[in-house]
Amino acid sequence: MSQKTSPRPLEVACPQCHKKVAWVEENLYRPFCSKRCKLLDLGAWADESHRIAGETAMDETAIDEMILQAERDFSGSNS
Repeated sequence: MSQKTSPRPLEVACPQCHKKVAWVEENLYRPFCSKRCKLLDLGAWADESHRIAGETAMDETAIDEMILQAERDFSGSNS
């Protein structure tokens, strides 16, 4: 008779402290190792220490000025 061994769960590094964490349903904080690490990461996003790279958004005034300039350029080229 052969025994079936369950596969070892995937282990990932906690994004905050880099401790190895089993990726299992019982771990309510995955991919974090603990509530503390999860909250530290959330705090970093909240105070904008963590950011997704990209261009800065234009404010409404800059967009309005760009539209007015485009309208002037368009009406000037059609005269």
